Amino acid sequence: MVKFIKRFYTSLIFLFLYAPILVLIIFSFNSSKSRGSWDGFTLNWYVEMFQDRQIMSALYVTLGIAVLSSIIATIIGTAAAIGIYNMNRFNKGIIMNLTYLPVLNADIVTGISLMLLLIFLKIPLGFTSLLLAHITFNIPYVILSVLPKLRQLNKHLYEAALDLGASPLYALRKIIIPEIKPGIITGLLLAFTLSIDDFVISFFTTGSGVANLSITIYSMARRGINPKINALSTIMFLSVLTLLIIVNKRMDNTEEGDN
Repeated sequence: MVKFIKRFYTSLIFLFLYAPILVLIIFSFNSSKSRGSWDGFTLNWYVEMFQDRQIMSALYVTLGIAVLSSIIATIIGTAAAIGIYNMNRFNKGIIMNLTYLPVLNADIVTGISLMLLLIFLKIPLGFTSLLLAHITFNIPYVILSVLPKLRQLNKHLYEAALDLGASPLYALRKIIIPEIKPGIITGLLLAFTLSIDDFVISFFTTGSGVANLSITIYSMARRGINPKINALSTIMFLSVLTLLIIVNKRMDNTEEGDN
C-alpha cells in the first residue's frame, strides 16, 4: 500500500509538470487558432513557422550562438579542468568553489552582472555580447563534466609518454585528450543544450535586432498566443529533450566506468 501511494504521488507530480507541455504539443497540430476546441489535425502552423522571417532569424542566431559558445566553452573548460586537476588541494578547493558559483547562482543575478560588466567594458550589446555571455555560463558545466574523467586517468601515462620522448603537447594530444574524450563530448552537448534553452541571461546581454528563440517566443507571447508559438515550443522541447537524454546516457556510462 505504501509503495502504491509513493508511485501514485510521483506519477501525480510528473503529470502536473508535463501535462501543460503535452497540451501544447497536441494543440500545435490543431487546425484552429482557438485553444479551447479541437477542429482537426494540421501541419500548417509548422509550415508557417518556417516561413516566418522573425522566427527563422531567431533560429539562426540561436544555433550560431549555441554552436560557437559550446565549442569555445569546451576548449576553455577542458584546458581549465586539466589545470585545476594538477593544482594542489588548497588551490583546487578555492577554484572549485568559484566554479560552482555560476552553477548555483540565480540566472537573473548572472544576467544582470554580465550586462553591467559588458557595459563597463564598453562592449556593444548584440551578437558578440550574447556570445560572450553564453561562453561564460557554459564553462563551469564543461569543467564539471571533464573533471570526473581526469580523476579516472592513470597519472603515470602522461609521465611515461614524456619518458619515452614525447613532447608535452604531443602527450596531451595523444594520451590525455583521448582518455577524457567522453567527458569533453558530454560537456559540449550540455553546453549546447543550455545555450539553446537560455532566456534570462540572454535577455539581459543582447541588444536590439539580435534575439534567440527564447526571447522571440517571449516577445510573441506578449502579443497573444499564436499557434506558431506552440509549434516552435514543441520543436524546442523535443530537441532539448533529445540532447538531455544523450547527455544523461553518456553521464551514466561515465559513472559506470568510474565503478
